Amino acid sequence: MKEHWIRKVMRHTANCKAKMLFSVLFAIIRVLGGLLPYYGVYKIVVVLTNETGEINQIVFWVIFCLAGYIIRTVFHTMSTMLSHISAYTILNNIRLKMSERLMGAPLGVVKSEKLGKLKNIIVDRVEVIELPIAHMIPEGFSNLLLAVSVYVYLIVVDYRMALATLITAPIGFAVIGLTLKGYKEKYQNFMKASDHVNSVIVEYSEGIEVIKMFNQSDTSYAKYENAILEFKKHILEWGRSIMTALSFSMSMLPSTLLGVVPVGILLYQRGSLTPAEFVLCVLLAMGVVPALMNVQLFVNNSKMIEYAVEDADKILNLPQLTDCDELVAIEDYTVTLENVSFAYKDNNKVLNNVNVKLDDSKFTALVGPSGSGKSTIAKLIARFWDVSEGRICIGGVDIRKIPLKQLSTFISFVSQDNFLFDCTLLENIRMGNPESSDNQVIEAAKAARCHEFITKLDKGYQTTAGEAGNRLSGGEKQRICIARAILKDAPIVILDEATAYTDPENEWEIQKSISALTKGKMLIVIAHRLTTIRDADKIVLINNGEVQAEDTHDNLLNQSKVYHNMWNALVNSKSWIAERKGGQRHA
Repeated sequence: MKEHWIRKVMRHTANCKAKMLFSVLFAIIRVLGGLLPYYGVYKIVVVLTNETGEINQIVFWVIFCLAGYIIRTVFHTMSTMLSHISAYTILNNIRLKMSERLMGAPLGVVKSEKLGKLKNIIVDRVEVIELPIAHMIPEGFSNLLLAVSVYVYLIVVDYRMALATLITAPIGFAVIGLTLKGYKEKYQNFMKASDHVNSVIVEYSEGIEVIKMFNQSDTSYAKYENAILEFKKHILEWGRSIMTALSFSMSMLPSTLLGVVPVGILLYQRGSLTPAEFVLCVLLAMGVVPALMNVQLFVNNSKMIEYAVEDADKILNLPQLTDCDELVAIEDYTVTLENVSFAYKDNNKVLNNVNVKLDDSKFTALVGPSGSGKSTIAKLIARFWDVSEGRICIGGVDIRKIPLKQLSTFISFVSQDNFLFDCTLLENIRMGNPESSDNQVIEAAKAARCHEFITKLDKGYQTTAGEAGNRLSGGEKQRICIARAILKDAPIVILDEATAYTDPENEWEIQKSISALTKGKMLIVIAHRLTTIRDADKIVLINNGEVQAEDTHDNLLNQSKVYHNMWNALVNSKSWIAERKGGQRHA
C-alpha cells in the first residue's frame, strides 16, 4: 500500500516533535481564548437588556472579552513561532539530506535529471512542505477544533439556530467539490510545464554566450518564450476553469446570516429566543464557517503538497553507491579491470568485457574514436558509477570494498569541464586539501603555473572566481583545477581530455603544470591529441567498448590499423593547417 504523504512528512519531524507538540497545545489554548469573547459579549447583552444591570458588570465582561483576545493573540503567536521554527528546521534537514543523497548517488543518475527540475524540487517544491508543518498541523487542527467547539456551543444555546447556520454551507461546499473535478490532471500538467520552463530558463541563461556567438538569438529566444507562454497558458486555463465557481463558493460559505437572521427573528417573535441569545447565535454563526473555510483551504492545497512530497521523496530515495566503513590496506596503486562491462539506463553496453592492467607509477593513455568508452573507463575507476559486470581493483582490492572517502583520497580527477565555485581562488585551490595552509596553497599554485596570473589580479588570491569560474579564461580555470589536484597529492591522477579546449600558449603552461602534478604518480590520460601521449609507457586502444590493442606508440603504429589511421588523420590535419597558413602568407 502506498504510504500517505502525511506519514512521509512526519518522518522528518523527529528532532522537532516537542516544538510541534507545544505548537498544537498553544493552538488549542488559542481556540479556548477565542471562545471567551463570544461568551463575554453574550453576558454584556444580558446586562444591557436587564433593567437591574450595572456599569461595573459591563466593565467586567469587557475586560473578560479583552482577556480572551489577549490569550488568543499571545498563544497564536507562540504557536505560530514554534511551528515555523520547526518547519524551517525540517526543510533545512530535508535539503541537506537531498544534497547527501545526490552526493551518494551514481553520477549518471544525477546527470540524467534536468538541472531546472532539480532546482525546482530542492528549492520550490520543498518550500511547499512548509505549509503542512507550519500551518496545517497547528492552525488546521485548531480551526477545526474552533469550528466544532463553536457549533457545539451554538447547539447548546439553540439547536434550531445551529441548523439555520448550515443553510448556505451545502451549496458552497458542493460548488467547491465541482471545482476540484479533474484537479489531479490539471495539476500534473501544471507541474510538467513548471519543470519545463525552469529547465529552459537555466539552459537559456547558461548558454547565452553560445547563443550570441552563433547568432541563434531569435531561435533560442523563441524556445524560451514558448516555454513561458505555455506555462502562462496552463496557469490561465486552470484559473479560468475554477475562478467563477470558487469565487461563488467563497462568497456563499460565510453567508451564514442568510439563514440565521430570518430564523432568529422568527424565533424571537415567538418568544423562544431572548435578545441576548439571538445576538450570541449571530456571533457564533459568524465564527463557524470562516474556521471551516480555513480548513478547506488546507484540504484544497493537499494535492499540491502531495506532489511536492512525492518529488522530494524521489530524490531522498535515489539509489546509492554501496559503501563500507572499514579502511583497507593497499600495497600499490595498480589498477586492473577484470571482465568489465557497463551500460547506462538504456541498457546499451558502453563497455563489453574489458580486461586491462594499468601499472602503478606509469603513464598510461586511453585512446580511441569518440564514443568508444574511454571516459567511461576513467569514471568507473573513480567510481562515479558501478560496473554492470566484472570488477575494478586497486592494488588487488575491489574498489566496491574500499570506503568511498578512502577511494577519493587515492584519485585526482581533472576533466575538460572545469568547475570553480564562486569563492576566492585561495579557497577554490584549498578544496584539494581543506587542512592545507595558505603557503601550501600558494606552492601548489606555483607548481600549476597559475601563481603569476593570480598575483596580477587586483585582489590576488582573494579574488572570487565568479559563478562557475566565469571571471577566468578556460586555461586559467584549468590550471586552478590542476593546482587543486596538486594540493590533494593523490597517487593516481586521471586526466580526461584535460587540454582539449586550450589554446597553444595555455597548453604549454598546462603541460608543465601536469608534469608537476604527475611526478612520481600513476597517470591515466584520456586524449584525442595523440601527440600529447606518444611518450606514454603504454597506450590502450579502446574501440566499440572493447580493448583492441595495448602497447607503446611505435608498436601500435605498426600493429593496429585503427591507431595508424588515427595518427595519420592527426598528421594530415596538421599538414593541412600548415599549408593553409602558408597560402595565407603568400597571398
